[in-house]
Amino acid sequence: MKFSIHFFCLISCLFITPCIFGQYNWKLCKNKDGIKVYQSVVTNSNFKAIKVECTLQGNYDKLLNILSDVAHHKDWVYNNKTSYVIKTLNPDEFYYYTETSIPWPMSNRDAVVHVKIGKDSLNRFITVNEASEPNYISEKSGIVRIPISTVSWYVTMPSANTVSIIFIVYMEPGGSIPAWVVNMFMDKGPYESFKKLAGILKQ
Repeated sequence: MKFSIHFFCLISCLFITPCIFGQYNWKLCKNKDGIKVYQSVVTNSNFKAIKVECTLQGNYDKLLNILSDVAHHKDWVYNNKTSYVIKTLNPDEFYYYTETSIPWPMSNRDAVVHVKIGKDSLNRFITVNEASEPNYISEKSGIVRIPISTVSWYVTMPSANTVSIIFIVYMEPGGSIPAWVVNMFMDKGPYESFKKLAGILKQ
């Protein structure tokens, strides 16, 4: 059974700071190809949060171009069926729609995502903060709208041609998928997505 990174990851409005990392008790569940994936129990929820840590070749501009190129998320986002921009407020803030393929007999999931990109004035870091907006557009027949989801990227450049990424995710997929099923496969999508992202950043 496969799940997309978008199935686990649609990003929050929280401005990510080191204190946010302290809210979780992270346990390493996958460490491969330089990509570390962690899980954490979340208070008052049956669904776990996930964190990815990695250092990849690339720079801020390359990474932001890939993240903002919503129509091509299917090239690297695990199980992404389609994504498209709904509304652009400015180059650093926009809304987009995304649909994730889920194995039969379960229904696909979709979400409207509000993206905000933050840039430090001294170029020390960038943040990408997104929040699902379930009521932004009408629900589509046969697709389950994700009701709650948060993800935050915190990115630094330890060298001129590498980016260090901390990626934190929490979501509730909606519908009748048991939490234990989601938690069982939650490391698969993020690992596969970041592996493909690493390849695109090298190009």
